[in-house]
Amino acid sequence: MELLQLGLASLLFLLSAAMVFVARLKPYCACETCQTFLTSGWTLKYNNLCDWYTHLLAESPTGTIHVHVLGNVITANPANVEHMLKTNFVNYPKGKQFSAILGDLLGRGIFNVDGDLWRFQRKMASLELGSVSVRSYAFDIVTSEIESRLVPLLRSRSDFDLQDIFRRFSFDSICRFSFGLDPECLVPSLPASDFAAAFDLASRLSAERAVATSPIVWRMKRFLNLGSEKRLKQAIRSVHGLAEEVIRHKREHGGGGGGDGDLLSRFMATTDDDVFLRDIVVSFLLAGRDTVASALTTFFWLLSRNPSTVESIREESDRVMGELRDEGATFAELREMHHLHAAVHESMRLFPPVQFDSKFCESDDVLPDGTFVSRGTRVTYHPYAMGRMERIWGEDRLEFDPSRWLQNGVFKQQDPFKYPVFQGGVRVCLGKEMALVEMKAVALSLIQRFDIHVTGSGQGPKFMPGLTATLRGGLPAIVQERKH
Repeated sequence: MELLQLGLASLLFLLSAAMVFVARLKPYCACETCQTFLTSGWTLKYNNLCDWYTHLLAESPTGTIHVHVLGNVITANPANVEHMLKTNFVNYPKGKQFSAILGDLLGRGIFNVDGDLWRFQRKMASLELGSVSVRSYAFDIVTSEIESRLVPLLRSRSDFDLQDIFRRFSFDSICRFSFGLDPECLVPSLPASDFAAAFDLASRLSAERAVATSPIVWRMKRFLNLGSEKRLKQAIRSVHGLAEEVIRHKREHGGGGGGDGDLLSRFMATTDDDVFLRDIVVSFLLAGRDTVASALTTFFWLLSRNPSTVESIREESDRVMGELRDEGATFAELREMHHLHAAVHESMRLFPPVQFDSKFCESDDVLPDGTFVSRGTRVTYHPYAMGRMERIWGEDRLEFDPSRWLQNGVFKQQDPFKYPVFQGGVRVCLGKEMALVEMKAVALSLIQRFDIHVTGSGQGPKFMPGLTATLRGGLPAIVQERKH
């Protein structure tokens, strides 16, 4: 009888949900863009959805397009990006729709909230991440991971999936920095980590919610605990469980005074809300792991096709550090390497770790290019497409050319709204400088010590769906120690 009642309740829920779904459907649209999207016709010509969007945005006179069936305005216009992220920032929050997608994983973490809660966390994080002691602590972790694990591992054999190696490196580093926990993903045996696997699964399945035909689809599956939503629930329980265990352990052993150096210990000194702490630290874990690994992966893919850049970086490092030095660069030495800094920025111009970012319009608005945006519309700016716009970067936009970032040999920053890889304005990434230092430290340590030959297809990268850009099939490579 109870099973019958449960079945009837589920049926009633499905019927009511279906009615809501029909009521919320976007109007049918026969325009070429919407039909190509609905039929996946773009796959006949493009490997990646982001490449099709790039084509459409390049063809648009304003650099802005509408995908009506998604209720989505997409732009590659720097003036529009500045309007969203700075000038009219308050009108473009993440919105409840976005928060719902990542809410189960990130809870009330900084990357999933707006308003006062966001401002409180940003102020708290800004104070910590901006301090010399925290940056020094992060740099020491990265250096230790490079010298004690990454370099010895690459010397131990020759064939690797560099994407997997960079993901392991980043996961170890960000866990140590965020939790004070070392998952040891990069030890020589390259073990499977239950925590890393759960975190990857939770990130991927959360991202898949965003591409569902309607939020009603994943909401129904979550309510009924079916399929991907059942697996997502289990993965999130594992991630949250470990985070809560670490917090509990630190509380019981007198941690939380900030003396341990990691972010969790520092944040514990400011709040007693352990669920809130869990959400904050899991958010930083998400931001710091996949983005750095993604940027390093595509950087070495580009270097494999641009050997002259490798030689320029080696010449620069010899000049700054001296030749035949086997230890890594210091923080001060990395700051002097302008060509390396330019090459990393140029790589992320073409392959930003986060290819697009969306906000939701709070009130009717008109973008600087004249596009009307109605309340509730999803507005997306597209760094991947922006890096390929001739009107922004010139005729050589598709070429990997670090010199576009140099003036008389010195690095020159570009307008953040034509290069919103780290967002910009009020929401500019707080971890930007630490991420750049980590990427440069890893890249330089490999470029100095190894010759790296990327193998496999000579075709352009194919990306997997996800919150960050991940290469389908990884980055297989032959790594050989240099002979000086």
